Amino acid sequence: MALIVQKYGGTSVGSVERIQAVAEKVRADHENGHRMVITVSAMSGETNRLIGLARQLNDAPALREMDVLVSTGEQVTIALLCMALQKLGMRSRSYTGGQVAIETDSAHGKARIKRIDEHRLQADLNEGVIVVVAGFQGVDEHSNITTLGRGGSDTTAVALAAALKADECQIYTDVDGVYTTDPRVVAEARRLNVITFEEMIEMASQGSKVLQIRAVEFAGKYGVPLRVKSSFVDGPGTLITLEDDEQMEKPVVSGIAFNRDEAKLTIRGIPDQPGVAAQVLGSISDANIEIDVIVQNVAKDNSASITFTVNRNDLPQAEALLRSIAAELGAEEVTADSKIAKVAIVGVGMRSHAGVAARMFECLAEEGINIQLITTSEIKIAVVIDERYLELAVRALHAKYDLERLR
Repeated sequence: MALIVQKYGGTSVGSVERIQAVAEKVRADHENGHRMVITVSAMSGETNRLIGLARQLNDAPALREMDVLVSTGEQVTIALLCMALQKLGMRSRSYTGGQVAIETDSAHGKARIKRIDEHRLQADLNEGVIVVVAGFQGVDEHSNITTLGRGGSDTTAVALAAALKADECQIYTDVDGVYTTDPRVVAEARRLNVITFEEMIEMASQGSKVLQIRAVEFAGKYGVPLRVKSSFVDGPGTLITLEDDEQMEKPVVSGIAFNRDEAKLTIRGIPDQPGVAAQVLGSISDANIEIDVIVQNVAKDNSASITFTVNRNDLPQAEALLRSIAAELGAEEVTADSKIAKVAIVGVGMRSHAGVAARMFECLAEEGINIQLITTSEIKIAVVIDERYLELAVRALHAKYDLERLR
């Protein structure tokens, strides 16, 4: 009798009819002998609606109160799903993150899970109860409600699977697996049967919206078998695993990821001396703003410039901080650009193949696309380009690496 953790996203529970469909599926899995823990997101559009209400009252609401507000979306869904299950004759019980308890740090809006007390859940499971847990939320040491950031329900599901030592964690969404790239951009995109944790982490970090990167990191760290499936179409989905059994035939590139939510900041004319980069970037990081690509250049006059990217939503705050730092350092100028995008090729096959980067740059040059920044890892090459060329770049690279042939 397997223990399975399933997560259903906002579109999967976006209406009463869809919640009823989820309940039918959960009942079928439970009747097949599986012990079930279900994690759900808020109904599609609900979190945005709640944020909109807050903005009508206050342009800069306190983060603690925002967490109290937006966490209510998942509370509605867990109650409705339990009602649907109970109507089908299933014993079920709902829990908020605080009731579990999912203990987090106190970084409101971006909290990280510290520990999970799984004893109440285990007791229910041993009695044959289907457990339904609110995703996206937890509680800090002071009993404040916290949230894990957008997409945090994936992290909740994987963390629960790790704590409960589940046999598999299944992420149900509106797509039937992980694709070589977004099918809405490239019609020829193909679903991957298997992808490694390493590749999935890179895909998620470079903009793939299928899974939250923290969820994949959790799964890899604790060895939780992770599978992405569709709520609406039956099928095997995509298995995310530690090692790909078909490594001998692994293609050089497995997928093309991209991110439209990037913004670029540059500070020029700063001293080229130890500690300056730490002062510039440390102040941004101390504000809990995540920095992505970083490039530093030194001019002939021994002054330096630093360019880095942040999430577009963080640009106003990051720019204000950078201008303050620039004044302290006597910098020449600060510039900001919100019209950029990032495109990345990802694949473990890069480790054993030369010339992958040159081929990528050649492809973009053929399309007349200028590269502004470059960053690499063992299995990824990412470039920052003008946003207007994003879809052209993705289509060209997908064709260049013959990804339409992958399965």
